[in-house]
Amino acid sequence: MARTDLVFKAYDIRGIYPSQIDEELCRAIGSAVATFAGVERILIARDMRPSGPSLVEAFAQGARSAGTAVVDLGMASTDFLYYAAGALDAPGAMFTASHNPAQYNGIKLCLAGAKPIGRDTGLTEIQALTERFLVEPASGPLAATSSQDLLSAWADHVRSFVDVSALRPLKVVADTANGMGGLVVPLVMEGLGFDVEILYPELDGNFPNHPADPIQEENLVDLKRRVLETGADIGLAFDGDADRVFLVDEQAEGVSGSLTTAMVAASMLDKNPGATVLYNLICSKTVAEVIAEHGGTGVRTQVGHSFIKQVMAETGAVFGGEHSGHYYFKDNFRADSGIITALIVLELMSKRGQSLSEIVAPYRRYIASGEINTEVADPAGAVAAVAKALEGSEAQLDQLDGLTVSYPDWWYNLRPSNTEPLLRLNVEAADEAACSAHVAQVLKLVAELTA
Repeated sequence: MARTDLVFKAYDIRGIYPSQIDEELCRAIGSAVATFAGVERILIARDMRPSGPSLVEAFAQGARSAGTAVVDLGMASTDFLYYAAGALDAPGAMFTASHNPAQYNGIKLCLAGAKPIGRDTGLTEIQALTERFLVEPASGPLAATSSQDLLSAWADHVRSFVDVSALRPLKVVADTANGMGGLVVPLVMEGLGFDVEILYPELDGNFPNHPADPIQEENLVDLKRRVLETGADIGLAFDGDADRVFLVDEQAEGVSGSLTTAMVAASMLDKNPGATVLYNLICSKTVAEVIAEHGGTGVRTQVGHSFIKQVMAETGAVFGGEHSGHYYFKDNFRADSGIITALIVLELMSKRGQSLSEIVAPYRRYIASGEINTEVADPAGAVAAVAKALEGSEAQLDQLDGLTVSYPDWWYNLRPSNTEPLLRLNVEAADEAACSAHVAQVLKLVAELTA
């Protein structure tokens, strides 16, 4: 096994420090990215993880040894790095492991204009180059290094997505989980008239309070409690690198990524009549319905940022959403941003004069299981076996991403994990009882076919 196999994933580079990802590897990756991109300069930013500074320094040395200048943007969120790559028209490397625990670190890469780099768009080539530079490190004269502060310009860019004059003095509680939201939320919210309280604002990559993974219900407990204690209008939960956000309403009810996608899609279509909106195939049926109801064109995509950004470029879509809390905007170089999404929701609440629960209520049409993971020896083989077993049945099958099986009153998707021997199941049905029954039905089928 090549040394890089453990850390090069479908969309990024990620592993445990220092056993899987270390300074030697990052130096080689820096040379590889510089060689692959073939540009004069690369932008680098990092989150608050303790291993970040030395890994950034090693990556920069590798890039500079390969003849590419480095611009250090300092500590920032991932969506800031995407903005910088777009605004400065240069490739970027964001050192983060997102929601993963403290012992992890990694790199999210993009090309100039914030164009994604994934397995099919350069990551495979960068991995091969990295292996080469591990054997024979680049040794040319060191190119220049510099620093640049774009945070203020980025905050202005984020605020440009809303009508600032329409905002009301809402009470906001943001749980930034000791992640980069502790830097960017105050920066963006300053001067907007909101009453903002931040839970765990200290930047601490050891995550002393709870994991920075807001898709997990247990990590929303503190936020929900504080929303109720303070009578807040909304709770915002950010992940470690603050590119994702999850919402909690004033009654401490969570708002799923699907419902947030529907809500923001409606707002974006009201501002951009007839526009195209993307949604990944795990999103609730509600999303497609809301897009149609607001006169938009809905396009269903595979899961993953590289796919969505590619389809956004092809279709000119104004917005795209994923069930996982990633929300993409055409005017943000087609990149995702948690804080832009949060501002759009706050603008919607301000303009309508409604609570978040009132705005979301019309979108609560179905019940979703959430993602259920099952360990199987051959996930792809399990998906193929289910598809074969359902041939000739009343179910509608499609294989855009894994296997989606649709019936008149419920549907499910089965997808193999990109990185683990796991089968991922998502079910949606009319009510709780039906959803639970169908989850059991599908899991029983999978167990029988993989026994």
